[in-house]
Amino acid sequence: MSYPVSCFSVNVCIGYEAAKWVAMMGATVIMACRSKERAEEAMQKIQGEFQVEQEKKTPVICDTENVSLEFMELDLSSFTSVRSFIEAFKSSGRALHVLVCNAGVALMPFKTTEDGFEVMLQVNYLSHFIMIAHLLPIMRRSGEDCRIVLVSSDAHRTCNFDVNKMNYSGDPKKFKRWDYYGKSKLYQIMQMHCMHRRLEGSNISVNSLHPGLVETEISRSYQDYRLMTGLNWIAKVLGQMKTPIDGALPIINAVVNPGLKGVGGVYYKSLEHGYSTAEARNETKQEVLWKKTLQLLKNEIPAEIILGLEKE
Repeated sequence: MSYPVSCFSVNVCIGYEAAKWVAMMGATVIMACRSKERAEEAMQKIQGEFQVEQEKKTPVICDTENVSLEFMELDLSSFTSVRSFIEAFKSSGRALHVLVCNAGVALMPFKTTEDGFEVMLQVNYLSHFIMIAHLLPIMRRSGEDCRIVLVSSDAHRTCNFDVNKMNYSGDPKKFKRWDYYGKSKLYQIMQMHCMHRRLEGSNISVNSLHPGLVETEISRSYQDYRLMTGLNWIAKVLGQMKTPIDGALPIINAVVNPGLKGVGGVYYKSLEHGYSTAEARNETKQEVLWKKTLQLLKNEIPAEIILGLEKE
């Protein structure tokens, strides 16, 4: 089977660890990243670590000479890049059993993309939405147990839901980056619930999860943000900061655990069922978000794709 995994950074990150372990268990993993050079460096590193695990006779490791890893270019801050990735994947003719939407940016100062959207909204939510919409038909015919995993965050607790303010257009100096980062993660959870209702009973399950506070390269997004860098320092001192492999475990579990076959609509916190906010679980608001998202992406998701989202 082929288990493509979408990841953003390919060095010290959750996506790297998730891709590595899923590949070492025998899956074909596509590393969808911006940088070919860094992806190839990561793939070479994974191959070396695979040999080490084989020598240690780690039980879950597959008995093959090499891991199956491939690179595909993807920059979530550009809809042009997202379209190119989708078309390249379709043209490959391959099946798609698992799609992990892990890539993201955090707590960035105000910035808009070339497509006119606030960057955290586009990278963390809109581009993933487009990918899922276009790749869902492939997943529908890829086998009996296909999975979508949306990596969200408990940061969704820090914001309020307001679709009229999805795409910030005010004074850049008044941009509340914590609030808008939380919003982008809230949308992922609400999208998961919307998709679960539409996919329930099909061969595709969709879940969301919070990996925890993890020491990864995502912190490069907010090096100028003294409050967050200070909180990260305190978390390290208190031993509350997770390693990338600890943060990747919930993703790996969501991808490979046979006991989760057909299980969808769940927000996981680490490896356990977690509780999102009442707002995230509000079905009326979820459907408002769904409708608004389709309006924002009307130029990226054709009517026939939208129709496919709504029915089996």
